Amino acid sequence: MLDPALPAPPVLEVDLGPGVRAAFTTRAGGTSPAPWDGLNLGLGVQDDAERVLVHREAVGRWLGAPLVFGTQVHGTGVRVLSGEDRAARSERGAGAETCGEYDALVTAAPGLGLGVLVADCVPVLLADAGAGVVGVAHAGRQGLAGGVVGTVLEALVAQGARPETLRAVVGPSACGRCYEVPADLRDEVASRRPATASTTRWGTPALDLPAGVVADLRAAGVTEVFSTGICTLEDHRFYSHRLATRDGVTTGRFAGVVALG
Repeated sequence: MLDPALPAPPVLEVDLGPGVRAAFTTRAGGTSPAPWDGLNLGLGVQDDAERVLVHREAVGRWLGAPLVFGTQVHGTGVRVLSGEDRAARSERGAGAETCGEYDALVTAAPGLGLGVLVADCVPVLLADAGAGVVGVAHAGRQGLAGGVVGTVLEALVAQGARPETLRAVVGPSACGRCYEVPADLRDEVASRRPATASTTRWGTPALDLPAGVVADLRAAGVTEVFSTGICTLEDHRFYSHRLATRDGVTTGRFAGVVALG
């Protein structure tokens, strides 16, 4: 029987303004064995689902709110969650797995945690503390090119946020000097998001997805944009799908999480 009272894990906390709690998890503090090796928060990667839910609950204890995740499909769909969603997920097993196929979540409900799962893609955390609204977005190559940053910003504004008072943090992800891709793929994405065009340290075509996210945020009028500057291909505190695939194994997912107090 798995321990349902796993202590809240250590996290990389970030500042999204007064009354907002936000962080990125790492591998530390979990009980998953190899190849996940730690605090895996992703379902669907062959880890034990019960263990993953225990991990999610532990992160929720740090956050002070039950966590909601979407099933991420590398798209641009956004769901706005209400206080009713908080009540429905306040007990374990009541919708804890997913709220549907969405790559961005937004809420103005205090005490409801939003989570975004990644392992090289870009996790984006957003908040307008004064307006009392927060959001998360999963910006992988396809979602970023498709405009997921814009769709989550539109949903935040519809809930009362203003771009000039929003604060955004771009989390750990594959950097533009490590994320090698074929030249035609780089050119295709860069034709829609020019800031993503990059070159690896060894001189081959690459994509800089974090730069693309920052460019989209700034183009929309968000001035308070911060980046952790952490590359998941270089910093082994975080899961990397690319590194795992290179080694012929699966891996876990870490998360960006945010909640209004």
